[in-house]
Amino acid sequence: MNFSKLFKLQENLDNRILQQRGLDNKSLTSKKILALQVEIAELANETRCFKFWSDKGPSNKSIILEEYVDCLHFILTLGLEKQFNAIEVEIRDLQYDITAQFLNLYVDINDFIVSSSRDHYLTLFEDFLSLGKSLGFSIDEIEEAYIEKNSINHKRQIEGY
Repeated sequence: MNFSKLFKLQENLDNRILQQRGLDNKSLTSKKILALQVEIAELANETRCFKFWSDKGPSNKSIILEEYVDCLHFILTLGLEKQFNAIEVEIRDLQYDITAQFLNLYVDINDFIVSSSRDHYLTLFEDFLSLGKSLGFSIDEIEEAYIEKNSINHKRQIEGY
């Protein structure tokens, strides 16, 4: 995955939003973290991994991937805000179920809230990418979907989203 390319695309979108919305000198960290938490919940909801009471299966893979890259947008923007954009991230095979991986992401986010260190950011990013692998997404699929959604997000800004 070309992280520098993704960070650059995210930086362009962030700058556009900040300029259009007059938010240049505002701290948005807490809003970005909450947005990430909400997007992770939306992703979990589409996977239905926790819905033990239901026979209905997960949403279509394309819907899950779109929710996944919505999360990626906020992970990237947090990295930019903290200047953690020159990174190497390792994708691991995790030995626990998807529900546990989602819960672990919330722990990672909490750790990042308490101490916004580079190590906590890398752990969050690595665990997020590992979740993507567990969900069956390739690096190429993630990158392509991110680029497509980033373009949609630019268009939404033009249209007054």
